[in-house]
Amino acid sequence: MFTLTEPHRNATRDDATELAELVNMAGEGMPVYLWQQLATDGQSPWDVGRERARREQGGFSFRNTIVREENGRAVASLVGYPLAETPEPVDSDTQPMFVPLLELENLAPGTWYVNVLATYPDYRGRGYGSQLLGIADRLAVASGCPGLSIIVSDANPGAQRLYERSGYRVAASRPKVKEGWDGPGDNWILMVRELPPA
Repeated sequence: MFTLTEPHRNATRDDATELAELVNMAGEGMPVYLWQQLATDGQSPWDVGRERARREQGGFSFRNTIVREENGRAVASLVGYPLAETPEPVDSDTQPMFVPLLELENLAPGTWYVNVLATYPDYRGRGYGSQLLGIADRLAVASGCPGLSIIVSDANPGAQRLYERSGYRVAASRPKVKEGWDGPGDNWILMVRELPPA
């Protein structure tokens, strides 16, 4: 069993505002683009993001999130969970912009998937990302996963370098499908890290 120690803790519903902001940073604006499509009855995209962060289930949920806290506020976050050992084919009805991401996830079955790793700009350069990746390693071991995986944009070389320093290597890539999203970069890159046998 892995136990967190301060200043890291499990996220709560009260962190929903910060979690929505951090996931949008990690997703380079794609989350807000998608939340805008889901907004109804006068909701803002951020209302939708906060609502999703407060969910009990789903990939982006406070239940799957570890935060780094400073002065009572979440300033960095790790969202992750184990991927299925037997991936399901991508459904033909899947929204096209998700298809390359799901195809890459399917290339890393059974790994502990780092869905989101993000730090507010004012707190970058302090090693928080590396610390959270270390926590991801321990969560992967505790979950019995043989390794970890993460998907990063080719427009984010700084993140790629961080993952490489932490032992990740490029495994595959897929062209981005942007639809109406105007995010940077052309490709999604799958990076994986194998863990030594227990």
